[in-house]
Amino acid sequence: MYVERASRLAGAVVWRNAPERDGAARVLPDGCMDLLWHEGRLLVAGPDTHAHVTDGENGAWAGVRFYPGTAPALLCVPAHELRDRRVELADLWPAAEVRRLAARVNAAPDPASGLEDLALRQAAGADPPDPLLRHVVTALDAGRPVAATADELGLGARQLHRRSLTAFGYGPKTLARILRLRRALALARDGIPFADTAARTGYADQAHLARDVRELAGLPLGELLARRG
Repeated sequence: MYVERASRLAGAVVWRNAPERDGAARVLPDGCMDLLWHEGRLLVAGPDTHAHVTDGENGAWAGVRFYPGTAPALLCVPAHELRDRRVELADLWPAAEVRRLAARVNAAPDPASGLEDLALRQAAGADPPDPLLRHVVTALDAGRPVAATADELGLGARQLHRRSLTAFGYGPKTLARILRLRRALALARDGIPFADTAARTGYADQAHLARDVRELAGLPLGELLARRG
């Protein structure tokens, strides 16, 4: 069973997942990065450009999902280096430090709260989030064009692209496409007809929505919604 809650770290989400049956699962792109715990190990999930299909590993998982653009400063790694990857935290930080941190997380009342404490300690020692990045996410999630967003921030297209690679793992057009998909899926899950969903979230038509869902999620929209209940 998957459960989540708001974190004490601004914009982040703390989650737990104990799969009720074996088998692969599909994690959709969301513009975020996650700090993960699994069977005593600490890992990092980089930003996805398409659905990540898990290999069906048994056992419980826990994670902290960071607000888009905020994880690189806390993890001390540019997001594009982790794009479409899951890596051991020990591949990014000194192994001895990761062993110490993993022991602390494993000794916590539950791994999710231990991860949250780790994230909060990292945030306390890092620079505050760049407000420009939050503006980028807010504008693109509201359906603002990339060019207009860059103009509002006083940035050239190349500047915005470079900063987006470091913060989000990909350019602003990819981020906008992923955020649009998330908005569309939320409406479709609420029972909004697919054609209306497409129109309300900025797709040219229902066929455009269907193509984007297939490319980003790897399944037709109807099958995707049925699998997620």
